[in-house]
Amino acid sequence: MQILKIIFVTLEVLVLFNLLIFVHELGHFLAARWRGLKIDRFAIWFGKPIWKTTINGVEYALGTIPAGGYVALPQMAPMEMIEGKGDQPAEPLPPISALDKIIVAVAGPLFSFLLAIAFACLVSVVGHPVSESEVTTTIGDVLTNGPAAIAGLKPGDVILSIDGKPVTKWSGIGSSVMWRIVSSEGSTIPVVAKRGTNILNFEVTPSHEETKAWQRKSLRKMQISPEQTLRPVTFFTNSPAYAAGVRPYDKIISVNGETLHSPLQLIEYVENHGTNVAELSIVRSGKPLTIAVIPEKPLGSPTNLPNLGIDEWDNSVHLTYPDPASQVSTSVSAMFDTFDALFSHKSDIKPQHLGGAIKILSIYYLLFEDEDGWRQAIWFSVIMNVNLALLNMLPFPVLDGGHIMLALVEAVRRRPVSARILNYLQTACAMALIGYMLYIAFYDVQDLAPGSKDRELKFAPKSSEYKP
Repeated sequence: MQILKIIFVTLEVLVLFNLLIFVHELGHFLAARWRGLKIDRFAIWFGKPIWKTTINGVEYALGTIPAGGYVALPQMAPMEMIEGKGDQPAEPLPPISALDKIIVAVAGPLFSFLLAIAFACLVSVVGHPVSESEVTTTIGDVLTNGPAAIAGLKPGDVILSIDGKPVTKWSGIGSSVMWRIVSSEGSTIPVVAKRGTNILNFEVTPSHEETKAWQRKSLRKMQISPEQTLRPVTFFTNSPAYAAGVRPYDKIISVNGETLHSPLQLIEYVENHGTNVAELSIVRSGKPLTIAVIPEKPLGSPTNLPNLGIDEWDNSVHLTYPDPASQVSTSVSAMFDTFDALFSHKSDIKPQHLGGAIKILSIYYLLFEDEDGWRQAIWFSVIMNVNLALLNMLPFPVLDGGHIMLALVEAVRRRPVSARILNYLQTACAMALIGYMLYIAFYDVQDLAPGSKDRELKFAPKSSEYKP
């Protein structure tokens, strides 16, 4: 069954990913048909074709490198570095106007943008799953002796702004806690937070994780995590918490009188207080309870730290129905925020931190693995299509924006750019683009390496044993 699930998820990823590419290239194809251009090939993916067929003089192909697609138009700028040489000898073709070139170039990003709107409309109907920890700005845990703890921040503090900019959510690009942290530029990060009725100001000196020379450089961290309601879902076998009477979906409010804001906070509390009794204040079916649990050190644990034996926690998810306009505008803003940080010499965010085709495919795979993943994948496709549209409009030869730029130069000069110069320019830019794609792929592949999985904790046998 697991193999079948992997195959099915992989097919879902390939279908959706290729749909994004197909629609973009379809825009170029239809515009070229409309303007009467000669079309040699319509290809999805680059490289040597693993499948191809010719219909009405147009070759349709599927390449070997899953990083985009193209429509081969010999009357546009030469693209042999990426598209390869055709099987048929070149034939003299009438020149086309600069306007025709601009229309064909713009059509691809336009179709991507229209597909983004279509996906956004779909999301507004089927909904977008959002967890409580994604949308909060309340701190759930502060790492002991971490940057935020040293500055004075505490669990339960509501973050209002970071680096002088307001925050409205925890994750994502834009007005989120995590983005404001990684995109900040000063030696310290100003944080404004609300504690009770008081508005407090903090100066946090961010930390960086150590990375190897071949790994992506670590971005700034404050070592904080979002607030999350404490509801255990599953327990380890012979769990001390379960044996003491804690049950799935009990709401844990506090431990020994200390209010809890996240599972991590409880875990750290237990580790710091050893095997002393942890008195948990709980709400079950609306009724308050107090359960005393004696933490235990798991059998054979390498850390030898005490634990309550809770395996998984519930991170409540609810469906939101954002309107299409807000989805698209948020995606556009996220793209501009990324470029703003990327081109700032003070920012830690560099070209190596962007993700390529491998990263995109892996994100889609992870989304589809989840039960509600299809909704997440549709929502993510809004962002992807907006990115595809905007990135292709950059005035870089080989990209659609480069074709537009060259067509404008041709219109001003009233004659085409020299074919020889154009060929050198396109080849050099194609090599640079391919080089960057390989550069990004080098880091993306590292992210695919399996991480260390949490060990199955084992505790001494008890009379009240949890059965998953």
